[in-house]
Amino acid sequence: MSVTRLLALAAIVLVLASCAPSAPPTGAAAAPPETAEQFVARVNADLDRMGMELAAAGWTQATYITVDTQLLESKANERYLAYLNQAVEESKRYDGQKLSPETARALLKLKLNSPAPAPRDAAKRARMTELESELEAKYGKGKYCPEGGKPCLTLDQLSDILAQSRNYDELTRAWKGWHDVGASMRADYTEFVGLANEGARDLGFKDLGVLWRANYDMSPEDFDALSEKLWQQVKPLYDGLHCYARGRLAKKYGEDKVPAGKPIPAQLLGNMWAQSWDKIYGDLLTPYPGASVASADAALKAQKWDAVKMAHSAEAFYTSMGFQKLPDAFWERSMLTRPRDREVVCHASAWDMHPGTDVRVKACLEPNEEDLYTIYHELGHDYYFLAYAKLPFLFRDGANDGFHEAIGDTINLSVTPAYLAKIGLIPQAKESREALINQQMKMALTKIAFLPFGRLIDQWRWKVFSGEITPDHYNSSWWELRRRYQGIVPPVPRTEADFDPAAKFHIPDNTPYTRYFLSFILQFQFHRALCQASGFSGPLYECSNFGNKAAGDKFEAMLAAGASAPWQDTLEKLTGSRDIDASAINEYFQPLIEWLKTQNEGQKCGW
Repeated sequence: MSVTRLLALAAIVLVLASCAPSAPPTGAAAAPPETAEQFVARVNADLDRMGMELAAAGWTQATYITVDTQLLESKANERYLAYLNQAVEESKRYDGQKLSPETARALLKLKLNSPAPAPRDAAKRARMTELESELEAKYGKGKYCPEGGKPCLTLDQLSDILAQSRNYDELTRAWKGWHDVGASMRADYTEFVGLANEGARDLGFKDLGVLWRANYDMSPEDFDALSEKLWQQVKPLYDGLHCYARGRLAKKYGEDKVPAGKPIPAQLLGNMWAQSWDKIYGDLLTPYPGASVASADAALKAQKWDAVKMAHSAEAFYTSMGFQKLPDAFWERSMLTRPRDREVVCHASAWDMHPGTDVRVKACLEPNEEDLYTIYHELGHDYYFLAYAKLPFLFRDGANDGFHEAIGDTINLSVTPAYLAKIGLIPQAKESREALINQQMKMALTKIAFLPFGRLIDQWRWKVFSGEITPDHYNSSWWELRRRYQGIVPPVPRTEADFDPAAKFHIPDNTPYTRYFLSFILQFQFHRALCQASGFSGPLYECSNFGNKAAGDKFEAMLAAGASAPWQDTLEKLTGSRDIDASAINEYFQPLIEWLKTQNEGQKCGW
């Protein structure tokens, strides 16, 4: 019997077992009242068990999409949320009591445990979990079916077109084909927002966006101010990159299609969401073609690397810094390639199935450099899971969610050309000013191009949750933010009959996105701290921590703290600072910053 079939049967058993009557999280009437510490210990134990059940059901649904697995995940999630509602309600009896900092933090984390708290009403709770499963399934099964009986195309195939084609009309069709998938999710998403907001209000928060921002150990207003400060620190570099890219695209497609001083059409940047532009680096955006930066793509194919070998390579990097080997379950149970026989959600993700013994990755890896970086990133999550596995359930999380996303990308900053040459994937590079600018440009097209996209998604959602953006303005408000932050516009007219936000996985999946914006800042701050710990003294962009146990020990000590303390405390132990700060980005990219200033002189920048 296949592993997937066994997982499906296991999830069925778990969910059916979960339907059996169980005592609510309250003691018997005659029993002595629980102390807050006893209550937290009991809830941690209950959530441990239920979290594993929910992970099993969620994994099965994501790797085997059917109406049955949707139902199983929905029911497991419903039960989990019902328990949370009961536990949160009971925790109110400790309001006003003098509690230890650890207990008080655990009770706060209990309230913030779900990105979509369910309403207390059982019928509404069931409906909300049903909507969550439906939205994820619609995204996972989404396809563009051209007219004329041509084969339907998946997101993977459409993304390949955007990355490889340089035909304006073909790019437009592929972009529109995928974005039209979102229209069917508008009604479900609108209903979901209403129910999730009700759940947040039941917990004492004004709306779901306020609840999300409560996870950052500061007021929503202070967090908004921090996010804006970080954006302003990096915006000049993004603006310079945008100006340079637009000029190159105008030469390729004509100034009538890419006019100076105007936003860039979204389909021209090589990525379905224009969140990274590295796919057009090679033939359109390379500063110095004669000093081209080698890609690992050719060697990965020539040397017959597969998904498993890529994962072993990533594991070897972490173990070189002193981390443990991955558990056997990772190799036995992960989904590293797209199955041929069923619908799955290919969006790469890491899964914590059982503390310390069963961590996994779900991805559809291909032997290319982008996916090599992907698996190095996802193992960052898994190593975070393993590092904090001994903490109580409510503290088994990142110091904040930006930390979790930054771990693997911090490692990827050490995957330098010198490292790739060391493991035989590119030739040893010749050092030159031109090669350095090329390398920095290639990286900036991923790291810097992403920043405004990472900033705007939750800007949109927080306004949706607060009611400032109403359903009849979902799409227009989305494009207003994308124009303001990214300087891009849709390639064809869009109306409120469309629902383009849902073309991005994290919207139907209801995954908070500011974590990625923060992570793209934090990873450079972490990298600088690790390079200092390793004794490296050269330019930051040359540092690789491969094989450096001093850096690894310091990194793992931070990971082991999980969410047990405010992120400011955890950050200070690694970096010496209590503030998230983007100065390391500007230090890292200083050569490119100076080059762009010269390159863009006389250009009509901005939009």
